[in-house]
Amino acid sequence: MEEKKSSATSTQAAGAARGENIEQFGYKQELRRGMGLWDVVLYGVLFMVIIAPQSIFGAIQQNSHGMTPLVYIIGFIAILFTAMSYMRMSKRFPIAGSVYSYVQRGINPHVGFIAGWLILLDYILVPGLLIVMVMNWGVALVPGSPAWLWGVAFIAFNTFANIRGIQMSRGVDWVIFVVEILAVIAFVALGSMFLMNGGANGFTMAPIYQPGEVDAHFVAAGISIAALSFLGFDGMSTLAEETHEPEKNIGRGILIALSIIIVVFVAQTYIAAAVQPDWASTDPDMGFFDSVMIVGGEPFYKIMLVVNIVAVGIANIMNAQMASSRLLYSMGRDGVIPRVFGKVHPKYQTPWFSAVFLGVVTLCLALPLMDRMSDLAEFVNFGALSSFILINIAVIVFFFVREKQRKTFGDVMKYLICPAIGIAILVYVFTGFAFMTYVVGIAWLVIGLIIGAIKSKGYKEVPDAFKNLEV
Repeated sequence: MEEKKSSATSTQAAGAARGENIEQFGYKQELRRGMGLWDVVLYGVLFMVIIAPQSIFGAIQQNSHGMTPLVYIIGFIAILFTAMSYMRMSKRFPIAGSVYSYVQRGINPHVGFIAGWLILLDYILVPGLLIVMVMNWGVALVPGSPAWLWGVAFIAFNTFANIRGIQMSRGVDWVIFVVEILAVIAFVALGSMFLMNGGANGFTMAPIYQPGEVDAHFVAAGISIAALSFLGFDGMSTLAEETHEPEKNIGRGILIALSIIIVVFVAQTYIAAAVQPDWASTDPDMGFFDSVMIVGGEPFYKIMLVVNIVAVGIANIMNAQMASSRLLYSMGRDGVIPRVFGKVHPKYQTPWFSAVFLGVVTLCLALPLMDRMSDLAEFVNFGALSSFILINIAVIVFFFVREKQRKTFGDVMKYLICPAIGIAILVYVFTGFAFMTYVVGIAWLVIGLIIGAIKSKGYKEVPDAFKNLEV
């Protein structure tokens, strides 16, 4: 008996040393830990979707004058500064909640609530945006089929998988990841053979750079478009309480996933752009699939449609709903939103109420907004980018100001210059939003401020986890 107690004690101590003791942050371990570094990386890659450019390639081609790969390269560089801020905060605070938890502890609980509220606009809308894509592709694949049926089927499956937990979703993720990789490799191989055999203009630098076409406006527009495809790296941090050694694996996972995703994005968009050099005539909705048809014919075209439906409809939406439910869970257990969102399934150890809630909301959003996909995308970006600004500020406030980590040039770079660059880039991107995006975004912010004031009794009370805790 004593040996068992000793073993349990040593296991707990080892977990604490690895950042798995969340009691130090005022919480108790409720979610099941079962993920390692490569599970986190896979989650991030699937959340961002390695075939994500295929759905918006045509629109980016027209907006970028045929330089879609360059748009993604610029977007990657821009988002990297914010990704590094996530890495810093996830190492220090390995708990669920993502930007909500990081800003909460980096600045104060009330600003943290606003950060969480802002990114909720992203997390709640993303599954709806994705299911709209799936419904449109489903109708294209099976003409005459009801779009709503595609939506209901995929949302029901993903909600079930999220309630069942990480173990089930991880198995599905690996299968879909292999399918996506094979599809991308096949397209790049067929496209390369097409270009080498004299198709279109052959291999050219035009998709990467065109003299006289790249200016400050191009850069700002490019970041705002490409940012949507990179959203998802932030969701990786919501899994901290379900990951072993989260203080190491979350940050590493974010950087590895982003590095993988940019290589795959550039490879497939370069081939697609080179195959169709007349960018002005590219179909904004099905442009990538037109390139697929050119290099592989109708059979390959239909295969790629199926791959997109399965990858986005299952893996991408499942991971988006998973991140969203963890954010709601984190805010619910703190009581800043109704505590019912903090309910955990007694058997599967998952935030089941949040998962069901998101499934219902996604369906309610997707059906009436099938023809407003571009508006949905901008609303998503508003929520994400505004919360990203706050996490960069949190890094400066917490590490550079509060903890005075500024004795070396490396510290100044990590905790002041890099997050400051991230803030500057994000603020610049904000200038490119449509008027209605500002209206919706500001209205959402005002609602959050009112809710925050009510729940905190005029921003005087803090969540229970903070009352007897030094942060």
